[in-house]
Amino acid sequence: MNILNFSDNPQAPPEEIKPRLKLTPPGNSNKLCGTMKKEVRTVNKKITTRKALLLCLNTALEKKAKNLVVLNVKKLSYLADYFMICSGTSDRQVQAISSSIEENMKKAGVLPAGIEGDRIGKWVLMDYQDIVIHVFLEPVREYYDIERLWSEAPRMEVADDVTEVKALRRGL
Repeated sequence: MNILNFSDNPQAPPEEIKPRLKLTPPGNSNKLCGTMKKEVRTVNKKITTRKALLLCLNTALEKKAKNLVVLNVKKLSYLADYFMICSGTSDRQVQAISSSIEENMKKAGVLPAGIEGDRIGKWVLMDYQDIVIHVFLEPVREYYDIERLWSEAPRMEVADDVTEVKALRRGL
């Protein structure tokens, strides 16, 4: 079994850009068994996951995000229904994409359970209950290649020249 130890890998990005998901056990926090459940703060109960995902997609496109991909991980993970992955060409663009998504989701009444890496701008992870968003600096995305980890998931790729997505692809 091969275990990748980032401290032994000279090409690994620094510790501060490795996101961490914050999970809490359901019910009694003293129990260590059972499934983990994320704490989520949602103000607007009317917005559907698909509508929220479209909002995130279009917000990223407004900020010129590159190589945008949506993965449907409902059947593969309990963490989320969808992963949205995109890239920026600079740390400032990565920060602009993530802060714009956060702002538009807040306006829609959806608050994140957690956001990691936004100050550094290399890899920003945004946890919105059923949607987990990864905004990468291009070389960091190539290094981690998280799409490969979820290669079995149905995917929707958005071309870089698209300015707006009106609906998600069927089956997604």
